[in-house]
Amino acid sequence: MKARALISAASYGPETLKVIFQAFDVAWAEIAHHFEGHPTQVDAARERLAHAVLAVADEHSKDVQALKRTALQVLGLSYGRTLGVRLPSTQ
Repeated sequence: MKARALISAASYGPETLKVIFQAFDVAWAEIAHHFEGHPTQVDAARERLAHAVLAVADEHSKDVQALKRTALQVLGLSYGRTLGVRLPSTQ
């Protein structure tokens, strides 16, 4: 899978990569149902999610849920309301 290969190629230590993979897997489990019945979109969506997780991760990423939540917010910006991802209020 291209998404997992993107994450594997990232320049992070093994512990951080473990957190990134966990965040990716949990995030995908949360949104995968949006792509049921659209097999051609699954790989593209997983790749976009991998990019989103990597965009918000850093070497100090240790909180799987926080990383997942932020990555889904980034992904939601590109997919909009179709994923039902709610962005945090600015207030």
